[in-house]
Amino acid sequence: MSKAIPSRSEDYSLWYNELVKKAGLAENSPVRGCMVIKPYGFAIWEKMQQTLDKMFKETGHSNAYFPLFIPKSFFSKEASHVEGFAKECAVVTHYRLKNDEVNGGVMVDPDAKLEEELIVRPTSETVIWDSYKNWIQSYRDLPLLINQWANVVRWEMRTRLFLRTAEFLWQEGHTAHATRQEAEEETVQMLNVYAEFAENFMALPVTKGIKTENERFAGAVETYCIEAMMQDGKALQAGTSHFLGQNFAKAFDVKFANKEGKEEYVWGTSWGVSTRLMGALIMAHSDDEGLVLPPNLAPIQVVIVPIYRKDEELEKISEVAEKFAKELRAKNISVQYDKRDTHKPGWKFAEYELKGVPVRIAIGPKDLEKGTVEIARRDTKEKQFVAQDQTVDHIITLLDQIQKNIYQKAATFKEANTHQADSYEEFKELIEKKGGFVYAHWDGTSETEEKIKEETKATIRCIPLNSNQEEGTCIYSGKPSKGKVLFAKAY
Repeated sequence: MSKAIPSRSEDYSLWYNELVKKAGLAENSPVRGCMVIKPYGFAIWEKMQQTLDKMFKETGHSNAYFPLFIPKSFFSKEASHVEGFAKECAVVTHYRLKNDEVNGGVMVDPDAKLEEELIVRPTSETVIWDSYKNWIQSYRDLPLLINQWANVVRWEMRTRLFLRTAEFLWQEGHTAHATRQEAEEETVQMLNVYAEFAENFMALPVTKGIKTENERFAGAVETYCIEAMMQDGKALQAGTSHFLGQNFAKAFDVKFANKEGKEEYVWGTSWGVSTRLMGALIMAHSDDEGLVLPPNLAPIQVVIVPIYRKDEELEKISEVAEKFAKELRAKNISVQYDKRDTHKPGWKFAEYELKGVPVRIAIGPKDLEKGTVEIARRDTKEKQFVAQDQTVDHIITLLDQIQKNIYQKAATFKEANTHQADSYEEFKELIEKKGGFVYAHWDGTSETEEKIKEETKATIRCIPLNSNQEEGTCIYSGKPSKGKVLFAKAY
C-alpha cells in the first residue's frame, strides 16, 4: 500500500497533516477552515466523548442543549467576554435567499435583514445564563450542574485539522452555585476530571496550573488548565476550567433567595475540552509509520488477520478467529476480524499499523498445526507466538501493558524535555535550541509576559499547582518573583 508519510524529523507539521489524512481521521472541507471528520476519526472522538460523559455524570452533571444562535445584544452584557470573542464571531444578518435574476443562481434577499443580528456561538455562557435566570429562584435550585455537547464556531484565520478549525466539536460545562467556595471546588474538581482522563485514557501526562491574567478566559475570574507536551517539544492546552465568580450572574441578573430569604447573585463556572484532544492524541504518541493509539481509546483494540491460500484454510482459521473474537468481546474488548479477500495480509498489516490498532493477531495454517497465534503489539512492534488456549488472557494483560507503556514513554519524554532557566540568556537558548517546557521566575506583570512572548514566541502556559514555589528574581526584569512559572512555545 502506498501510505508512506513524511518522518517527524523531516517535517513535523507535514507529518501531522499527512497522518491525519492518510489514517482516515479527517480532511479539509469545501468551507475554508472547516473539516470533515471521517468515520475512523469520529470513532475515536466518540470513545473520548463516551468516557468523559460517564465521568461528568458520575460527578453529578446532566446534559442539556442550547441554541446555536445567540442574539448580538447578549454579548454586550459582559464587557470582557465580548472583547475576548468579538474578533472571532461569525454573524448572521439575513434569514432568506432569493433567485438572482441578473447573474443566475441565488443571492441574499436584501429585504430579509434580521432586526437583530445573531452570533453563531463561539461559546455559550451568554445564552445559557439567560436561561439560568428563569431556572434559578431559590437555594433549593442549586447547585445547577449542566453540560452541553455541541459544535462552536470561532473564525480562525490560520487553521489546522483538529488543532485549530473555524468549527469544532466540544463539550462545555456550565454550573451555578450558592457560594464562592462551592464554585471554586467545582472548578478544581473538573480540572482534575480532565487530568484523570488525559492520563488514564489518553496516556498523556499533563501539568495542572492556573493561567495568567493575559491568558485567562474572557469573563472569568480564574482559569485553570492542563498542559501537555507534544513530540516536537511544543505545549498544547488540553483542557480548561474557569471560575466565573458572579460576573455572568450579574450580567444576566441571575439571583437566588438564600436560606434566610435574602437575594444573592449565584456563583458560576464553565469548563470544556474539544476535538483538539484528537490532535494531542496524535502528536503525543504517533510515529513515522502511523498512529499509536492507547488501548483505552482505540476504536479497534485487536485486529485478527488470517493468512491463507485456499478457501478450506480460511474456513478452519475462521473457526479459531471467530472464537477469539467472541471471547474478547465478552471481556469488552473491541475486535475486528478482517477476512476480506480484496487485500493481501501485508497490506492489512500496514493498514492497521497506520491506524494505530494496539494488537494484531495473525493466524495461518502452520499456527493451526502448532496450536499458536502470532501476536504483534503496535507500540513496540514486538511479535511473539502465544498458545491458543492462553491467547485471550495474554491479550487482556497485553492491552494493559501497552496502555501503561505509552503513558510512560510520553512521561519520560516530558521529563527529559523539561528544563530550568535562571537567566534570560539561558532561557532564550533553551527555548530556541531545545524547546520543551522551561520553568523560570517571572515578576507577575503583563508587561514582562508580553515582552518575553514578543522576543521568544514562548508564552506562560500556566502557574503550576502544587509546585514548590520559591522566591527569586525575574529572568527578564530582575524584579522579585514569587515563584517559577511554566513557559513553552505552544499550539
